[in-house]
Amino acid sequence: MRIKHKRANATNGFLAMKSLFLIAVGLLILGPRTAVAAEVEKHAEDKALLDVVVRTLNGKQEVNLNSAYHGKVVLIVNTASKCGFTYQYDGLEKLYARYKDRGLVVLGFPSNDFANQEPGTEKQIQDFCRLTYGVQFPMFAKTRVIKPYADPLYQRLAEAAGEYPAWNFHKYLINRDGRLVASYSSSTKPESKKLVEKIESLL
Repeated sequence: MRIKHKRANATNGFLAMKSLFLIAVGLLILGPRTAVAAEVEKHAEDKALLDVVVRTLNGKQEVNLNSAYHGKVVLIVNTASKCGFTYQYDGLEKLYARYKDRGLVVLGFPSNDFANQEPGTEKQIQDFCRLTYGVQFPMFAKTRVIKPYADPLYQRLAEAAGEYPAWNFHKYLINRDGRLVASYSSSTKPESKKLVEKIESLL
């Protein structure tokens, strides 16, 4: 009986050691998989930033921004036609013309959220942009950008940046991977050195 008891203890000890070994191996195996899963999830969150559908300005076409501009450097701007910063349309168009062949796209989102400075119809906005500033970069339907009324795109941008636009012509810069890399106030001109250098570094 004593021999059987000793054998039983030895067997139990062996099984316990085997269990610990398997747990250790499992942790080694699962660790990298967990890291990979976290990276995949993070990448999915990054892609989701632009995974929204918006309508073109004065049109009926709907565009998924992630699908349409995947792999581009994207500068998103909330615009207005009767603002002290409206002259920035000129700088934005020049920025777009200068770098579009290298992968930059400027996306304009007219908004009437600040001091009723974009009161017109979408056709009026479109005509103003084209005739006054020769705007060729993509423009989209009038958009809400302020908390708590922001449209889905601006909710995502604000959450990623930690700030909503405080006025017209706020700028969000997104890299080729669909990740927000910078947020600029209205006073940052399209031709400003810090913005241009940041764009060039992403192209």
